[in-house]
Amino acid sequence: MVLRIFVTGPAGVGKTTLVERIAKEADHWGYIVGGMITREVRRGGRRVGFRIIALDTGEEGTLASIRGTSHMPGVPFGKYVVHVDEIERVAIPAIKRALVEADLIVIDEIGPMEYKSDEFSRAVGEVLKSEKPLLAVVHRHFVDRFRPLGELHTLSFENRNTKFGIVLDRIMKELKG
Repeated sequence: MVLRIFVTGPAGVGKTTLVERIAKEADHWGYIVGGMITREVRRGGRRVGFRIIALDTGEEGTLASIRGTSHMPGVPFGKYVVHVDEIERVAIPAIKRALVEADLIVIDEIGPMEYKSDEFSRAVGEVLKSEKPLLAVVHRHFVDRFRPLGELHTLSFENRNTKFGIVLDRIMKELKG
């Protein structure tokens, strides 16, 4: 069975950091890592949105911004506007390239904002049908949907360094065959 690792946990616990560290380690060992990550955008100490970054090209887009702070079209989501066109411009091509080119696919995050894009949902489905290992951050509201599909690791401030070692070990064993 193909390795599928899903990471979840509360906001700010280090999910994206864990994924980035593992991607860098795999890259260091010569493996091709593809897919996308998201990062918070902060101004004056407060979160004002999220960016999407393609791991292979470094291309960036705006996943979401606080309502009224962007002139880009989007779908309302709480205090944010989700920019579906940016998901489809940056994240979808990054995931599709990873399906063809990468040894390890990374998706950060699979959550309600990203799922405003039907194309994103389809791309995740393609990854789950593929024979490529997957490391994904899963929003807490999606945990039950993904738990049966692979290993689920819940991060906390207390266990995040231990979990990093466990997840890195599992992925490197898979990549090395």
